[in-house]
Amino acid sequence: MISTTEIIGLTAAAAAGGAVNSVAGGGTLITFPTLLFFGTPPIVANATSTLALVIGTSGGLYGYRRHLPNVKSWLWRFVPVSVAGGLIGSALLTRTSNQTFAKLVPFLILFATLVFLAQGLFRRLAAAEGQAGASKSPLGVWSAVLFQLGVATYGGYFGAGIGILMLASLGFIGLGNIHEMNTLKTVLGSSINTAAGVLFICTGLIDWERAGIMTVAAIAGYFLGAHFAQRISQKRVRQIVTLIGFILSAVTFYKQFAAHH
Repeated sequence: MISTTEIIGLTAAAAAGGAVNSVAGGGTLITFPTLLFFGTPPIVANATSTLALVIGTSGGLYGYRRHLPNVKSWLWRFVPVSVAGGLIGSALLTRTSNQTFAKLVPFLILFATLVFLAQGLFRRLAAAEGQAGASKSPLGVWSAVLFQLGVATYGGYFGAGIGILMLASLGFIGLGNIHEMNTLKTVLGSSINTAAGVLFICTGLIDWERAGIMTVAAIAGYFLGAHFAQRISQKRVRQIVTLIGFILSAVTFYKQFAAHH
């Protein structure tokens, strides 16, 4: 029997995680630790968090629905590798623990945030070389597809910060509208987590009672996050993305430091 305190805690964490994911990514770092706090085994907590957030993605997709036509041409390149990577990463999780890979999380998030900060400079450099800049070349696009496979594999395994990694990558291939980038990121994140979630269900790693509570809250969080993010200027959304990245990186670095002292 889940206590009232745990229901409130899981609901708040899932709503916050959904909202954060719809804007920048990193919601896993809210939902996963909350499940651990209430005594859920690490691998089950990871799988349950993944499933709750992926079902909640429907709220984010609805919030970004008017931007979907503008990103459809990118889907055939990125969705297949997202599904493949999600399956690979989740299969690895079922055979290992989170501990080793979790040590890399703060470094990955910090790296992705720095790349996100620098992407405007790279786009300006590409524009200076002409409209067909390097960021839109076939080599650049397929390099981004390969990078997405790596992001998806990591996402299937643990997933914290994949939104920031994807936003950084999408910036380099020439996408400049932050809301369209968030739309594509939400679709790809959903593909990764759906593939992982299916495998987690098949291997019996889902805590269904907790997943149910968190899913409802995550749907609301995704929708509110997507809805209000579009009311803010692109510059402000980029600042929020960067701030979230640095906060998540600092928190995970601190947790690693505290765990060893």
